[in-house]
Amino acid sequence: MAAVPGPVLRLTRRAGLRAAAGWALARAAAPWGLAAGLLAAPPAARAGAQIEEPLSDAVRHALRAAVEQLDPPEPVLTSAEERVHYVRWLADGSWRLRRRKPEARAREDFLQTVWYESRRAGLDTALVLGLIEVESGFRRWAISRAGARGYMQVMPFWTRLIGDGDPDKLFHLQTNLRYGCVILRHYLDRERGDLFLALGRYNGSRGQAAYPNAVLAARRRWADLGHGAAPRA
Repeated sequence: MAAVPGPVLRLTRRAGLRAAAGWALARAAAPWGLAAGLLAAPPAARAGAQIEEPLSDAVRHALRAAVEQLDPPEPVLTSAEERVHYVRWLADGSWRLRRRKPEARAREDFLQTVWYESRRAGLDTALVLGLIEVESGFRRWAISRAGARGYMQVMPFWTRLIGDGDPDKLFHLQTNLRYGCVILRHYLDRERGDLFLALGRYNGSRGQAAYPNAVLAARRRWADLGHGAAPRA
């Protein structure tokens, strides 16, 4: 799966290093792995679940390559205009997420990683934000009744099919977004660009309108970030 060229003025490695350090501290602080964090987690997410299907060796290897090697999510920008747009996008997105994520640095890390991973997978960033809103309500520790995990509600079987087999890593910010974006890209390719069907497949409700319509409505709410729209609560 080819990576999409991203923006070209490197920001800082700070966000990636903070994410890695935070993950290590969380694992060390909980005697039972992630159990302590899960006990304090919000109620189960009302999301569906991807359905495990046979993958050809070529597809499995391509997906595995796409989720490996989590470099720090450092957007790069090709022009001053792109940089200005990104800074506005980041500020606007942070404002809108302030009630869901009270800590400013956490909002910055989250949004920077969404920007990076969506573009890496060739996806519209507003679409990914809309999907996260519907799937998990922007809750890192969300778990659905089917067992899907994290921001993008990734099913644990994906770590066995294309990862290292450790489903706990799906609660790590960049890992979850990397898997979610790669999986959505896979479904979009499989459905020959039909976003409605790809979203349904992502949610395990292919052919039903409720989920794709909800994500597309949420996408519209995030589409004007960075374009000078008045901030919304």
